[in-house]
Order: sequence, then structure tokens, then C-alpha cells
Amino acid sequence: MKVVLASKNKHKLLEIGKIMEKLDIQLVLESELGVDIDVEETGATFEENSFLKAEAVMKATGLPALADDSGIAVDALNGEPGVYSARYGFDDSLDDWGRLQLLLKNTENVPDGQRQAQFVCVITLVTPEGETIQARGEIQGELLRAPAGNGGFGYDPIFYYPPYGKTLAEVTPEEKNQVSHRAVALRRLYEKMKEAGYADK
Repeated sequence: MKVVLASKNKHKLLEIGKIMEKLDIQLVLESELGVDIDVEETGATFEENSFLKAEAVMKATGLPALADDSGIAVDALNGEPGVYSARYGFDDSLDDWGRLQLLLKNTENVPDGQRQAQFVCVITLVTPEGETIQARGEIQGELLRAPAGNGGFGYDPIFYYPPYGKTLAEVTPEEKNQVSHRAVALRRLYEKMKEAGYADK
């Protein structure tokens, strides 16, 4: 099955691609089809934004499209930055590192023991036939007070994952892909795809 990935994030493409290698799905980047779409993420939830992106790329290519929306939700900040994780601070001058530093600053007064956070990912497959298949994955952890590790991307260096005793930036890509919110969501999506008759095995 050929599926278009609705994303321009190279880290995300690599991560999803490695997970999808094990599934009988041919992943094609939207850029390979000459498609370059910037979808305005107007949804209030990960589910809504993921659907908006997948639907737009499906309509542009005529092929099934896969999109994810993901972010970090901090309990002490009432779930922020949440769907705004990639735009946290709403300052175009901030890169991933700048947003990470902003989150650390905004949680510096949150005491130890109350720094729980979740990585959340919702992946949506939209088909030209009008079917929508959606799956959500989460991973529970804690925010550190300083970054640790050089791997991963985004908020990984400050997301401590207790079962590994490390941040997601300190583990190997293979270790991360076993437990990540994106891996959990993809596995659940694949099971739903099998039930719907889209996956070959």
C-alpha cells in the first residue's frame, strides 16, 4: 500500500520511516510527488490537527495520506504547550532549543515530584474513499531541570523516561522507537488498518 506522509520535519520523517519499515506500507514523501502544502493547524486538539493535515495532502495527491500531530503536555502547566509545542512562545525567532529553554523557564518553580509530563502523538490516515483511521499514543515521563543527551529532537533532552532511567535524548533511536508516543500511535494505527482491510499482513 502506498501512503503519502504529510510532513516536512526531517526528524519526524526518519523516525516514522524506521517504524514503518516493519510494516507492509510504501511511504512516499509529499515532496516526491511535487506537493508542498502548509496546512494551518487551527484545531484545538492533536486529533483535529492531524486530520486537517492528512486530509489536505490526500486531496492534493489523490493517495491515502498519513499525518501526525504531536507535542508535550506538562501537568503543572495544565497540559501546555500541548498542540502548540512546535510554536511554543509564538516567537518565530525560537528554534527547538529556544522552545526547550522557554519550557524550562516556565517550569522552574514547579517542585520536584510534580514535574510529570506526557508526549502525545495522534496519527491519522485519510483515504480517497473517505475513510479516516486515527490512533493516539502517549508516553509518561518527567521534566528535568536541565537538558541531558545529544540524541532525539525537540523536547527529548528534558523528557526523563523512568523505565529507561534516561531522557529520550540519551537512548538509541532503536530504544526510543520501542516506546515513543509516535511508535505507540503507529502500532495502534496499523492494527486498525488491518481491521479495516488496508494492511496486507
